[in-house]
Amino acid sequence: VKIERGGKKGSKKKIVDPFSKKDWYDVKAPSMFNIRQIGKTLVSRTQGTKIASDGLKGRVFEVSLADLQNDEVAFRKFKLMAEDVQGRNVLTNFHGMNLTTDKLRSMVKKWQTLIEANVDVRTTDGYLLRMFCIGFTSKRQNQIKKTCYAQSTQVRIIRKKMVDIMTRE
Repeated sequence: VKIERGGKKGSKKKIVDPFSKKDWYDVKAPSMFNIRQIGKTLVSRTQGTKIASDGLKGRVFEVSLADLQNDEVAFRKFKLMAEDVQGRNVLTNFHGMNLTTDKLRSMVKKWQTLIEANVDVRTTDGYLLRMFCIGFTSKRQNQIKKTCYAQSTQVRIIRKKMVDIMTRE
């Protein structure tokens, strides 16, 4: 005796395009930059308890400084974090600055000392920044010797100077 089952097993699920449930938002840079329009970002539409603006907040966008200012160098990258959503615009705030890896690699050379320093600084408007600084020794004008290394005590003094300058500025 053959028993009929309701429908066939693993019936085909309807394929829905995931992009049909998503919206495009314009990403705006902070007012300190000349070019405010960074780009666009994609987010799922508000559905039930999931709100679209919550899905956008906290996103970090990495933008070259040349894209934010007209006549600037391209090796500085800014991280901008989405903080507020107004209509179709996502407003961002400064989240960090960095150098591109190729620029960093080009600065590091042989036959010189590399000195790094970092310090946590509180700005006048109450933000806490961790700043990293990189420095190199250089040859004197009429130097013949191939290397220009610094002694470890000199390195310590230079690092202290770097930290002092960063906290003062």
